[in-house]
Amino acid sequence: MSKQRTIILMAGIMLSLFMAAVESTVVATAMPTIVGQLGGLEAFSWVFSAYMLASTTTVPLFGKLSDIYGRRPVFFVAMGLFLIGSMLSGLAQSMPQLILFRTLQGLGAGGLMPLAFIMIGDLFSFEQRARMQGLFSGVWGVASIIGPLLGGFLVDRVSWRWVFYVNLIPGALATALVGLGWRDHERPAGAPRLAIDYAGAALLSAGVVALLLGLFELGTPLSWTLLSLAAVLFALLLWVERRAADPILPLKLFGNRLFAAGVAHGLLAGWAMFGSTNFVPLFAQGVLGVSATAAGSTLTPQMLSWVFASIIGARLLLRFGYRTIALAGMTALCAGGLLMTQVNPATTVPAVMVNLGLMGLGMGFSVPAFMIAVQSSVRRNQMGTATATLQFSRSIGGTLGVSIMGAILSVRFAANLAAAGINASTVSLDNLLHARPAGAGLSTLEGAIRGALSNAVGAVFVAALIAALLGLLATMLAPRGRVAE
Repeated sequence: MSKQRTIILMAGIMLSLFMAAVESTVVATAMPTIVGQLGGLEAFSWVFSAYMLASTTTVPLFGKLSDIYGRRPVFFVAMGLFLIGSMLSGLAQSMPQLILFRTLQGLGAGGLMPLAFIMIGDLFSFEQRARMQGLFSGVWGVASIIGPLLGGFLVDRVSWRWVFYVNLIPGALATALVGLGWRDHERPAGAPRLAIDYAGAALLSAGVVALLLGLFELGTPLSWTLLSLAAVLFALLLWVERRAADPILPLKLFGNRLFAAGVAHGLLAGWAMFGSTNFVPLFAQGVLGVSATAAGSTLTPQMLSWVFASIIGARLLLRFGYRTIALAGMTALCAGGLLMTQVNPATTVPAVMVNLGLMGLGMGFSVPAFMIAVQSSVRRNQMGTATATLQFSRSIGGTLGVSIMGAILSVRFAANLAAAGINASTVSLDNLLHARPAGAGLSTLEGAIRGALSNAVGAVFVAALIAALLGLLATMLAPRGRVAE
């Protein structure tokens, strides 16, 4: 591939990553305001869960489709779904509509992130990927600064709808650049085209949906029915995947200890990081009483430290074992998670930033270490599937985290209000988000409500810490070794 085409292609891939990074920080900042206007606290986690559920269940399918049909057409389909979902989300007039359109947006997002890393894995060798990690991470660094500030500005000064419209122009440009630069490898004449494991994809999606719905309804008779259904569907999935010619879930790869540890790490670290991050703006606005812009800025150190650690960690892979680097990262993630369990109405915004910065360091050291190590340990024709499965593990971890932690938040908040003698039906989340800053002479009622919300969010961060500690244990079980091309 010529240097000019490589530059064009990298610009398109980097723009795709930038768009995905901005999307996560912009929407997380705006979501408390969106939910406060269109619905209520009971719908908070579902706005995230619908998006994450759709993106989670399609990650393995997009990875497999790209192995079969090529990266270029599958990238176009994913980008098209994402942009259509973004436009419709901005037009939503009710909470059900927003959840539906976020689902469509998530279907496309399930392809964009893994495809970007799959194409990077196709283009560059291990040493090139390690040395260029600074370029990849720089995209996240810029987005981590722009995203929260842009999201807060749009919510405070324009409209929350623009947090979705903002995706349209960079998405269209990225599509054009990838279309100009990427050329898929020609299939050998007469080479058989493997059948797509649609049965496995359907069972995987249905099982994840049943599991999440069951966890969301935990404590009700319906939850046990849904959880039982999920168990049956997952059992059927294992039976189908053992017999599939080219399974959507690569069971044979789980025999590779490194791959299995990487998936376990992704599941638990994704739970701890992405699950808790979505509730930070709610804590900052609803408990500390800051604006949407200030709430968004609390996420900036997390992303910056993630970028810094990924740049340093990827280069350290040239000298040290991936397990050592990943363990250092998970230790930092656990430390940040522990500090987040101690937040309360007296906590300052800078303290929250420091805690999140530690968590970002943890992800920055551990995620690239496992990604590069796994990509370097599998055959080229398994690159797409292996990369997508790692992405899937982090996505499903985050999805489970948001769903379960959202249920914890709702139940704990309602119980706290009842214990304080406050009727939950009289509490307006929108009013709470626009109340005075903490310490500005709050009334007894306002203080009680904020205390109830703070305690509920604290329980959410405890769940994140437990997941982080389990992720540290999973990382300890990874085999020792150095990455080799």
